[in-house]
Amino acid sequence: MPRQDGKVAIVTGGARGIGYEVVRHMARLGAHVIIGGRNEEEGLAAIRKICEEHKEAKVDFMRLDLASLQSVHQFVQRFKEQDLQLKILVNNAGVMLVPEGRTEDGFEQHFGVNYLGHFLLTWLLLDTLKNSGKCGDFSRVINVSSSAHRIGEIQLNDLNSSQRYSAHAAYCNSKLAQLFFSSHLHRELQHGGFPLSSCAVDPGIVDTSLYRHLWKPLHLAHRTIAHLLFRIPSEGAATVLYAALSPDLEGENGGGFWANGHREMTTPLTFDPQLQLSLWEASLQLLGLQ
Repeated sequence: MPRQDGKVAIVTGGARGIGYEVVRHMARLGAHVIIGGRNEEEGLAAIRKICEEHKEAKVDFMRLDLASLQSVHQFVQRFKEQDLQLKILVNNAGVMLVPEGRTEDGFEQHFGVNYLGHFLLTWLLLDTLKNSGKCGDFSRVINVSSSAHRIGEIQLNDLNSSQRYSAHAAYCNSKLAQLFFSSHLHRELQHGGFPLSSCAVDPGIVDTSLYRHLWKPLHLAHRTIAHLLFRIPSEGAATVLYAALSPDLEGENGGGFWANGHREMTTPLTFDPQLQLSLWEASLQLLGLQ
């Protein structure tokens, strides 16, 4: 990957797992990286570890709880007060298979954290991202999705999974919603001629703390086979870094859904522009943005 000197990046959930590896590699390439996360102690420990490896690394931590719309607004306000450009936004943080529950604002947790929190974060940073890009050097939004989106559904009359709850279905639905958002945003940016692209990435099956909410017998089995069959976080970060940094995805070559270092086709459902628009408009309404 090329040097990233002078570029500013935000990585949500950047203190552990895939996010940590993304931050680590970006910092090594000279980017100024801001970790957005809930746990300050964990974030500062990640920064110390990175700076021990790379003395010149420039990494900061800013508190961000994607389960709180107020926290997202506060994060963006603090970031903008620094008067920095923003070249790369990696929407990486997420929850998986958590028990049924609601965010601070009353949204189902997978939908609220994985999708709505990142939707709001991106929306509030759009102007900064647009102003930071230029022809030949676009800004980029990277949404870390999952192949699980292929069995997800978008039910506009039940986005909060209130009628029938399944943690697995809620997770898959949230990842499909991320893909819808990424695709619709990229199309809007292209139509507007803005120097900013948006794409979604599948890091593969990676051995991270996301699996901690598995049913206990499955969790024990996971611990046994993960080191044999799953990717390690640095391997999972590879496609994320490619989408965020590679010159191959510059400008009109950006967008799409990426896995294993190349663009992949997704389910026919993800190509429905009307459903994408309907989810986009519903999201704006839920977030009070219109």
